[in-house]
Amino acid sequence: MIELLDFYAEWCPPCRMMEPIFEELKEEFEGRVEFRKINVDKNPDEAAKFGVMSIPTFVILKDGQEVSRKIGALSKEILKNWIKEEVEQPSSFAKASEDK
Repeated sequence: MIELLDFYAEWCPPCRMMEPIFEELKEEFEGRVEFRKINVDKNPDEAAKFGVMSIPTFVILKDGQEVSRKIGALSKEILKNWIKEEVEQPSSFAKASEDK
């Protein structure tokens, strides 16, 4: 199972800018990636669990384990390509963990 977590806050202009992009990509990757929005003001424990210090922060999980993250507002193309890379191939982060 692949998940994309979007850590955001309603008062954050870059987060609001990312909202329509997140929703568009949610539709494009339906059935392959579960998209979850996490409001850091309402879920501070979840943000702390992932060490979120800046928003927006996007985290990709595979089988519950973080494999990649990006911070800040991104273009739709960059975000889409990043998700696509993680969906289509094992991440180097996950590979490095397996090698240990």
